[in-house]
Amino acid sequence: MKIVKEGYPFILGFFIAGIIFNLIFPPLAIICYLLSIGCLLFFRDPDLTVNTDEKFILSPCNGTVMNVLENENGQTEVRVFMSVANVHLQRSPISGTVKSVEHKPGKFLKAHLPEAYIENEQNVITIENENGTYIVKQIAGILARRCVAWVKPGDVVKQGDKIGVIKFSSQVDLIMPAGYDVRVKVGDKVTSGLSIFAIIKQNA
Repeated sequence: MKIVKEGYPFILGFFIAGIIFNLIFPPLAIICYLLSIGCLLFFRDPDLTVNTDEKFILSPCNGTVMNVLENENGQTEVRVFMSVANVHLQRSPISGTVKSVEHKPGKFLKAHLPEAYIENEQNVITIENENGTYIVKQIAGILARRCVAWVKPGDVVKQGDKIGVIKFSSQVDLIMPAGYDVRVKVGDKVTSGLSIFAIIKQNA
């Protein structure tokens, strides 16, 4: 099982703490070992075959769809809640060029709260291709204290490429242009690189 590099300090830290506590207070050592295993699962990077098709907009993350709406600019927004049990790395929903990566400091409200997507700390990753502009927002939650972008402006990404990770439970939003037939609804379970958020309309 592959692990994202951001997970090793947590995995090894709890494991080493377990070794130390095993010598002085074994019950606490067990807790440390369990936390180490939990982090191992949390930061896993499973192998998958990306559902590649340029007419698809793929899910950028694993989780549960919280909201699907049209914003004031006519764009479609899909908001996804990620629990601690979900894989927490993000993938590009489309192929294109990264135009900007903007870090916005903020609060650490619970990810499912309506105001979290505005007020919480986040990274805003903007990707463009011939069909328009797409925005992936990595949004921190009450446990997620850091969002990490693995891409920078000018990078060319393929659909399904890994673009970042969020440490612990959090939220990911995708904003896409008009002209797509949305295929997800509130409550759907989605998987990054596999689940189809939308398909471009033939007459768009």
